[in-house]
Amino acid sequence: MKIYLLIPVVLLGACNYMHVKPDTLEKGTLIYADRGGYSMKRALKENLEERGFQVTVGTLRSSSSVSGDGDEDISMSSSRLPANVKYAVIVRERRERFTPVWCVFNGFWWWNFNISIADQKTSEEILSWSGKGCANSSMRRLDKVLDELEK
Repeated sequence: MKIYLLIPVVLLGACNYMHVKPDTLEKGTLIYADRGGYSMKRALKENLEERGFQVTVGTLRSSSSVSGDGDEDISMSSSRLPANVKYAVIVRERRERFTPVWCVFNGFWWWNFNISIADQKTSEEILSWSGKGCANSSMRRLDKVLDELEK
C-alpha cells in the first residue's frame, strides 16, 4: 500500500530539475532576454522588471523561423547586446496547453520550459531549470528561485 502513495510523489518530482547558485544575481543590473516567447518567457521578463532589473532584448540584427513539430516553432535571431549587460536569460519553451482538469485550481495552463541565466562577465551559469507545471505553481517556484538568486 505504501508504494502506491509514493508513485504520484515521484512522478510530480520528476517534472522539474533545477541547479541554482544562490546569492549571485545583482539587483538593478542590465539583463538580456530573448524576444517574444510564450507564457514563461513573458512572465520571467515581467517578473525581473518588477524586481527592479533593467531588461533589454538588444538590437535585432537578423531573424528567421521554421515551423517545428506542432508544439514548438524554431526561431533564430541575432542581436547586438549593450556592453554593460551583466546577465543573459535564455528561455526555451513549448506552446502552453489548456488543461482545465489537471490545473483547475492552478492557472488552467500547462507550461513546459527550460530556463538558463548566465553571468556574462564570468561566463558562469547561475540558474539551469528544466521544468513543467501549471502556470501558477510555476510562477510561485520562479519567485522562490529569484529570491534565492538575488544578493
